[in-house]
Amino acid sequence: MVAATGQAPIPQAVAQRALEWLVDLQSTPRPPKALEHFQRWRTQHPDHERAWQRIEAFNGQLQDLSSPVHSAITHATLTRPATPKRRQAVKTLAVLIFAGSAGWVAQEQTPWRRWSADYRTAVGERRSVVLADGTQMILNTNSAVNLHFDAERRLVELIAGEILVTTAKDQQNTARPFLVQTRHGRARALGTRFSVQQLGDASCVKVLHSAVEIAPVSGAPTLILHAGQQASFTASSILPVLPVLEGSTAWTDGFIVALGLRLDDFLADVGRYCSYALSCDPAVAGRRVSGSYALADIDTLLDTVSVMLHLEQEIVSRFWGRQVTGIRLRPRTSIS
Repeated sequence: MVAATGQAPIPQAVAQRALEWLVDLQSTPRPPKALEHFQRWRTQHPDHERAWQRIEAFNGQLQDLSSPVHSAITHATLTRPATPKRRQAVKTLAVLIFAGSAGWVAQEQTPWRRWSADYRTAVGERRSVVLADGTQMILNTNSAVNLHFDAERRLVELIAGEILVTTAKDQQNTARPFLVQTRHGRARALGTRFSVQQLGDASCVKVLHSAVEIAPVSGAPTLILHAGQQASFTASSILPVLPVLEGSTAWTDGFIVALGLRLDDFLADVGRYCSYALSCDPAVAGRRVSGSYALADIDTLLDTVSVMLHLEQEIVSRFWGRQVTGIRLRPRTSIS
């Protein structure tokens, strides 16, 4: 059962150990004496029992083949024990089952909403879907959306990332507005093709065809953007309108296009498609990058940029070099 109000939260280490037991008990073959050792652990401390009761409270989702919890368990049980992938899978399970009730990690800081989203993509992945009304939607890297279609509206909730939408004419007797909601406000399509990207402090709308009305969540005055225009907006205001840059939707075809972009800004954009951090030495941050680059091979992309700008790559790692956590571009060292 879930901890009662006022009861101390389940410690993170205990939550993760409980999940390790769950994975071990469902693995085939089961580790020798696993059940006996598990029962002993369960009775060693009240926190252990509370953690296991929390897992049992999720029993319905454990049996639901379509749930993210079941998917994460399957991934963990198929991964070899005592490996980084197994540990990461257990951490993911801990977030899914304990977030929001255990208290050791805040709901808004977890990937739970992404995991439970109607549609989502991983880092470096793109996905194209056709919605019930015929609207076409492409999700960019590391994106997630929920759909809220009813008799009054067609609402796409952008939880994270970026989408490109090509709206279809509503076939209902009374046409329902097509809306994209972010944490900063709402974009209302006026028969159009447009993209919406949710950033940390603002959302950005780019209109490729027709028009889009944007409205900050605070109730500030709205603004209609027309084809070829883009604007970012916060929860309280709309920033100046700018032209849509050429190649801004090249990501839908697996490319990134740079037209004299600062190196640090270029790396920040490419980093969205990469599993490790990209950065550069401040001395070269202002160097300009131009060209079209394939996102399917980040290593080749970095090699090309390094040659063009006369840079070298510094590998950032931990655990004595066994795990790459980032790549930093720096001035090329002169060889005498």
